[in-house]
Amino acid sequence: MFRHHGKNRTFLHNLRLATLLSLVAGIVNITGVLSLKTLTTNVTGHFAFFAEEFFKKNYAAALTFLVFTLFFLLGSFTSNFLAELVGRKKPNSAHVVPILLEMLLLLAVGTYGNTASLESESGKIMAFALLFAMGIQNSLVTKISQSTVRTTHLTGLFTDLGIELSQLFFYKKTEEVKRLRTNIYLRLSIITFFFLGCVLGGILYQYYEIKTLYLAAFVLLLALLYDYFRLQIIALKRKAIHIH
Repeated sequence: MFRHHGKNRTFLHNLRLATLLSLVAGIVNITGVLSLKTLTTNVTGHFAFFAEEFFKKNYAAALTFLVFTLFFLLGSFTSNFLAELVGRKKPNSAHVVPILLEMLLLLAVGTYGNTASLESESGKIMAFALLFAMGIQNSLVTKISQSTVRTTHLTGLFTDLGIELSQLFFYKKTEEVKRLRTNIYLRLSIITFFFLGCVLGGILYQYYEIKTLYLAAFVLLLALLYDYFRLQIIALKRKAIHIH
């Protein structure tokens, strides 16, 4: 799921990656909205908020929204930097450090965060941490899947989905139709699991509030463990073949 790159990646690899991590993004998205009343999985809206506050001459608020975008960028930079650094020595483990860092951030916010206003210091710190974490995830997923999978926002997905649905009316060759249906299924899976993450997170938030982020961290842990044990099974099979 994480360790296959380039031509070694299959549709199933991307599907597993997409469903699990879009579920995480959905949980983080609704938790951020309910606790902070702002978006914490993407930065598109923050540019509009920045412009609004700037023209209202609320420069402190405008600066906050600008910093939000920078933390997402910093998360993306950090994710790829760590993946490249680790990948030079241990290619199969390049994804581990970024995912662990994302998990730690979600656990930290879930443990020490609370329902807060963006005007408060604690609210700003929580938003910074969540945007940084989602920058990590989006960068890692984009790189691993070669931009096939994106999990933290849906704008581009709905655009691609609309294009591909319309192409079904014009592309009739078997290979073209197969490729389109595969892409459509993948994008619908991402959208569905993002939606499920939002719904599930919203339900749990009523009982656990910010600690709902523990579930997102747990899903990331499951993804890491799945990849690790699958790698061990493959290694054992190869060893058994070599012995025989």
